[in-house]
Amino acid sequence: MELLSFFDSVYKITPRARESLSSLITEKEYSKIEIIQQIGSRCRTVYIVKRGIARIFYHKDGLDITEHFAFSNDLIVRAESLFTGEPTPKGIQAIENTTVYAIDAVSLFALYDQHHDIERLFRLLFEREHVNSIKRLESLQFQSAKDRYLDLLKNTDYIQKIPLKHIASYLGITQVSLSRIRSEIR
Repeated sequence: MELLSFFDSVYKITPRARESLSSLITEKEYSKIEIIQQIGSRCRTVYIVKRGIARIFYHKDGLDITEHFAFSNDLIVRAESLFTGEPTPKGIQAIENTTVYAIDAVSLFALYDQHHDIERLFRLLFEREHVNSIKRLESLQFQSAKDRYLDLLKNTDYIQKIPLKHIASYLGITQVSLSRIRSEIR
């Protein structure tokens, strides 16, 4: 399984832990624009994108806002809900036909006591996502929209597959401003 190879690149776990973790992993397929997790629901699943693109989004003042994009081997969870058990105003959506690995969070967290190496692996994965979230906030505070767009281009080869409205909302700008930035870069 490709996912286990990815996990090994983050932190190598024992064969017994690997077997326990493997039993929790399922593959799920979502069609373009299909909702993976509804707004207002509780996050009870850890997703890792195998193929395709997913996003975390919310609605504000009648606008659809993209908070996060996830590409191959990216973790995608609504952490504020996953760790508190509370519903969240955010959802997860497939941007194109997307395959994810899904891991039931309750079962995963139960494995932490039996296999501390699984706990460490996921701590490292969640830490990495936390750092990425901080970098994203700092980019909104300190970088220009053009620099944020260039950073996004560095992180994916799939930019052409993401609707411009999602890219613009992710960057915190209008589609008109995004068009100007794109023509300036060409």
